[in-house]
Parts: sequence; C-alpha cells; structure tokens
Amino acid sequence: MNNNYENLPAVLNANQLAAALGISRAGAYQLLNTGTFPTLRIGKRLLVPKDKLIDWIEQNTGGGNGN
Repeated sequence: MNNNYENLPAVLNANQLAAALGISRAGAYQLLNTGTFPTLRIGKRLLVPKDKLIDWIEQNTGGGNGN
C-alpha cells in the first residue's frame, strides 16, 4: 500500500498517528513521549504536525523515497 500523506490532517492526535503509522494507540503514545519525536504539547494534548511527522519518517527510514 502506498502511504499518501497528503490526506493526513495538518496536525495529528494519537489516534490519527497510530492509524497513519499502522501501530497501536499505546505505541503512538510511546512515540509521543520519547522526547526525540516531534511532539507538539498543547495543555495535556499530545499532537504531531504532519510536516514534522513526514520529516521524522524520512530520517528514520534512511531517506524515504529518495527524493
């Protein structure tokens, strides 16, 4: 399946992050709390901006699609 990041919201919550990465909600919260993941904290909410998520995926997969 081809990941189409264009369809993601500009800012993802834990449920959306889990769905986008194909991981559990608990796994998404683990990522959001690592300290190295691009987490945006608004009050008690943990969010990730889509552009930072794409950057993180590319950095952690050896460059992504080669562009």
